[in-house]
Amino acid sequence: MLRVFQNDLVDPDHFTITLELVPGREAMGLGVDTVMGIARDAFADGRVSAVSITDNPGGNPSLSPDVLGHQIFQIGMDVIVHFTCRDMNRVGMESRALQLAMMGMKNILALNGDYSGKGFGGQGAPVFDIDSVQLQILLGLLSERIQASGDPDVFFGGCAVSPFKQTEGECFAQYAKLCRKVAAGAQFIITQLGYDARKFQELIQIKNYMQLETPTLGSVYVLTPRAAEIMHGGKVPGAVVTDALLRRIKKESRDPQAGRQAAIERTARLAAVLKGLGYDGIHIGGIHKNFDTAGRILDRLAQIENRWREFVEDFDFPQPNGFYVFDRDSGSSPSTARFGRRPITPYLLERWRYAFLKLTHDIFFNRDNWLAPLFRKTSQYLDGRVGSRVLIDLIEHPAKAILLQCAMCGDCGIQHVGFLCPESQCPKHIRNGACGGSTGGHCEVYPDRPCIWYRAHRRLAHVGQTGQMVKGCVPPRMWELNHTSSWLNFHLGRDHQSVSSQITLRCRASSCTF
Repeated sequence: MLRVFQNDLVDPDHFTITLELVPGREAMGLGVDTVMGIARDAFADGRVSAVSITDNPGGNPSLSPDVLGHQIFQIGMDVIVHFTCRDMNRVGMESRALQLAMMGMKNILALNGDYSGKGFGGQGAPVFDIDSVQLQILLGLLSERIQASGDPDVFFGGCAVSPFKQTEGECFAQYAKLCRKVAAGAQFIITQLGYDARKFQELIQIKNYMQLETPTLGSVYVLTPRAAEIMHGGKVPGAVVTDALLRRIKKESRDPQAGRQAAIERTARLAAVLKGLGYDGIHIGGIHKNFDTAGRILDRLAQIENRWREFVEDFDFPQPNGFYVFDRDSGSSPSTARFGRRPITPYLLERWRYAFLKLTHDIFFNRDNWLAPLFRKTSQYLDGRVGSRVLIDLIEHPAKAILLQCAMCGDCGIQHVGFLCPESQCPKHIRNGACGGSTGGHCEVYPDRPCIWYRAHRRLAHVGQTGQMVKGCVPPRMWELNHTSSWLNFHLGRDHQSVSSQITLRCRASSCTF
């Protein structure tokens, strides 16, 4: 009989266990046999509600989670399929989602995805046609179509969040994005990996603060010395292993057997802490050879879960000068966040550019402005005439290239990102909030650059407008407008702000307090 992840997760008396499986590159052989063996043993054990299958982790080619997940699904184990935005455009993603629905796999963890890694002949071209918020909306719209066709089982979409951010801007951006994901339809949350109990607690606090009731699983991981070094080096975007934790793990592993036991004990203790803090379950990673290690973790958890307060101090690994949203003694439902307590002042050029672009937008691209009818009539006159090319080539493109590094997408989204261009300045082209990969305010893909959403927060915090990062959901870019005038498209009602009302309304129906 199929064990249903959704039923377990929404049961308030059930502490849900999920297990992450990472398929290798090969389509046949030891890797697949090992993964299938772990899944069979997990099903037989009876404590695991679902296994999740990663989608080309690190951006490197691996066996598709769809085919492997289907094999696991057939043995009776429920499956969560990781679904990233990296490798397909929106047409391919919609087709893939329909295929998963046909195979009965409707638990989807919607992710932006790691940046593209090496494939055939070199690095793959990153797609990122839509982001994880827009993917949630796509799954919701497809669910309506599935129901209309007579299938009562719709997609059960989930999202990820990384509470382990170092700076105020990154913390705000993560939780603002989480708000949008839930408003877009996410029905469960899985955290990224970290070892700071206070950060784990803050996620529960911020959910209460934003009035989110979405079930949440905390990630735990069997942290070996090799895995710890990889995460410490920033090679797993969003995961945090500090210097102090790495030193401790290396010390424990001088005796390999003792080090292995310490890793299992650490995982069980963190699971106990998460259960005590109020998480709805745990998501276990780092199980690569057999299910025995996961079984030992769950056995130990059952022995120590009532002693969870004793272990909180074992997970006190803060990042240097790390920002915390709430005071340490603020309780489970704090009324005041610490955002904005310290003045945030961008560089003078950043302030000038924001002020200039904001003023320009309010005058020329505001439909409530008294000049709007004049701009619309002028746009109607220019559209399709030689004057439109003059406007683009001599005025619009040069000005936007200097101020915004404009990519001439024809469907401008700068107003959603603190008047920064998400097409030219974000490698993942995200219009709805930060991905989980930034470190210390710097971009996952280009570490020498500040994350565009970190910069957007600084600009908006300086003028008291950070609520713009939570407001509604932004539809995807309209590729049919590429290399046309975004100015004319706005005034003629052709861009996403006019055409994509069905998408924007999916988020406006529900919102967060922030």
